[in-house]
Amino acid sequence: MRISTFFYCFRQGIKNLFKNKLFTLASISTMTACIFLFGLFYAIVVNVQGMLDNAESNVCITVFFDEGMTEDEIKELGGKIGKLEIVARMEYTSPEEAWEMFKVDYLKGHEELAEAFANDNPLADSASYTIYLKDISMQKELVNYLRTMEGIRQVNESEVLAESFSGFGKLVAYVSAGIIIILFAVSIFLISNTVTVGITVRKEEIYIMKIIGATDFFVRFPFIVEGIIIGFLGAVIPLGIIYYVYNYVIEYVTETFSILSGIMDFVSIDVIFKSLLPVGLILGIGIGFLGSSVTVRRHNKV
Repeated sequence: MRISTFFYCFRQGIKNLFKNKLFTLASISTMTACIFLFGLFYAIVVNVQGMLDNAESNVCITVFFDEGMTEDEIKELGGKIGKLEIVARMEYTSPEEAWEMFKVDYLKGHEELAEAFANDNPLADSASYTIYLKDISMQKELVNYLRTMEGIRQVNESEVLAESFSGFGKLVAYVSAGIIIILFAVSIFLISNTVTVGITVRKEEIYIMKIIGATDFFVRFPFIVEGIIIGFLGAVIPLGIIYYVYNYVIEYVTETFSILSGIMDFVSIDVIFKSLLPVGLILGIGIGFLGSSVTVRRHNKV
């Protein structure tokens, strides 16, 4: 295709937008709503996932060792555990540290009770490792492995908590995906209708063009351009709104629900947009292209 022909078809595609203003505005509005909701759900999912990851990082497994094991033997065994790929980090608690923490937690205000054990640590065999995982869903696998290791007498886990985190994360992802798919289906439908109206209005013109030798591509291209522009505008508008509104919303939530400030650690808009911007534009343009190209093919025999 010559450059002049390309720009002619491109201009025709832009003109089509103004010939069908009502349907064009409806398509752009629907696409804007879809991409906005997609961005909204994406931001929510990213923040929820970040909070889950943060919470998961505090879910741990505690390992206690056989009585009579020396500290060197315990640390040697701990070294083997620390080399496992699913282990993020480990914290060692000696019997002395365990006793000090016990006094602070359970004997506060009754310190005189601890004096009876001045020269005898009642928790002499309570050395332990607190293990944090890279992926909380792997907790059961690690627990089963640890229970087969010689020298380990007890493994404490947070099975219910781990399953709750994993299940909630999946639920949020599935619900968001379902809603987004429905919205995008509606967008494709409206863009398809817009292009169909454009073809109907220009049916006679297209018929004459094909009689005098216009190729299918020459006829289709302006409508595909129309769909792509609708998709592009329908993506840029909501992405711009999200970018400028996000920080105000986070600031409002933080100030209004100050009690949550220590619990919720929101993801910055720049981090969110590293993925949301390209994905949103690709989805908008892709849906516009798909909706228009499929419609033009279906009405090819005009």
